[in-house]
Amino acid sequence: MTFKTEDTNDLKHSFLSSDGSLTVHAGERLGRDIVTNSITTPVVNTSTYFFKKTSELIDFTEKRLVCHEYARYGSPTTKILEDKISALEGAESTLVMASGMCANTVMLLALVPKGGYIVTTKECYKETRKFMETFLPRLGITVTVIDSADTTGLEAAVNKHKISMFFTESPTNPFLRCVDIELVSEICHKRGTLVCIDSTCATPLNQKALVLGADLVLQSATKYFGGHNDVLAGCISGSTKLVSEIRKLHHVLGGTLNSVKVHAAYLLIRGMKTMHLRVQEQNSTALKMAQVLETHPKVSRVYYPGLPSHPDHHIAKRQMTGFGGVVSFEIAGDLGTTIKFIDSLKIPYIATSFGGCESLVDQPAISSYWDLPQEERPKHGIKDNLVRFSFGVEDFDDVKADILHALEVILPPSEKFSTMV
Repeated sequence: MTFKTEDTNDLKHSFLSSDGSLTVHAGERLGRDIVTNSITTPVVNTSTYFFKKTSELIDFTEKRLVCHEYARYGSPTTKILEDKISALEGAESTLVMASGMCANTVMLLALVPKGGYIVTTKECYKETRKFMETFLPRLGITVTVIDSADTTGLEAAVNKHKISMFFTESPTNPFLRCVDIELVSEICHKRGTLVCIDSTCATPLNQKALVLGADLVLQSATKYFGGHNDVLAGCISGSTKLVSEIRKLHHVLGGTLNSVKVHAAYLLIRGMKTMHLRVQEQNSTALKMAQVLETHPKVSRVYYPGLPSHPDHHIAKRQMTGFGGVVSFEIAGDLGTTIKFIDSLKIPYIATSFGGCESLVDQPAISSYWDLPQEERPKHGIKDNLVRFSFGVEDFDDVKADILHALEVILPPSEKFSTMV
């Protein structure tokens, strides 16, 4: 097994036109820099790489030679993963890191200068928002938080201040609010403001954030990319210029994907080969189940962008090809009633995260927001009766029967819901 020293990965003229084919072959059959006739990509188990002679080291240092030097800066296996993600996102470059939060924080630190200004949305992931609101101000960075639908507020902010970046999720977690990516990109680019979209809930199979105008797209690869609840990773995709700036700081901070010991890059490459099949099934199950839940008398509200009742359905329908595998809904009851519903389920695991083969369920008031005082939770829209359900790849009829049975358990006999829905 040898390594090529030039970049032969040219996907612009690829003979593959579909996302499904790209998830299988991009970065590998189309030009991986590990020369081998094995179908699966080998894991390169080394922390450092040697040079045959000093002249090679000098050529590398002066950028006349492209090769690997030290695993913190990348490995052949990780590069293949990055090329595969770039092909799927339609990006010039991708950087893979140790987790989604690592990718998030390094990106912000690399691209927002001291004394800079960020606009974000209140629906962002709790830990992301905590980093922005509690840590970044120590660097003199101002953070303004707006509603995800407040494009007027965004426009006013970029016109009044020199905004370094607009950062948001789309769809958001757990309420699956959708941002009009084309519109916010148009607003921001008029004033030189970068747009970064965390598209973890969508994946590039359901939404092409870069094609829609974003400068950068972030993914928690832990979720749908890995797809098997067995690996942590995050990635940033975009132009070579922007990703290179992030990569410089990443090399200093060292939040490297651990492909040496736990074969994380290998697991992600393997997971991505079935991602299009998994996501299609998860899209389908989530949409059908959201429709069932919306008509159930023991469910007071359903949050899913594929439903016409969702406030951002018109946006999701325009910019997404599928609506994702996560459905959030409110049980018509209190904290205890909701706990009884969740504990009556047989198929999903009670766990955080989403995007894997196994269905997962959690109660945000207990899992993610338990540390907040009860009176603070409504400010974030978190009610005691909120449930987030991440659908796996189990058979739809089995999952539906399980959910309907759990709802029936918390209903008086006179209110039983027909399982013929």
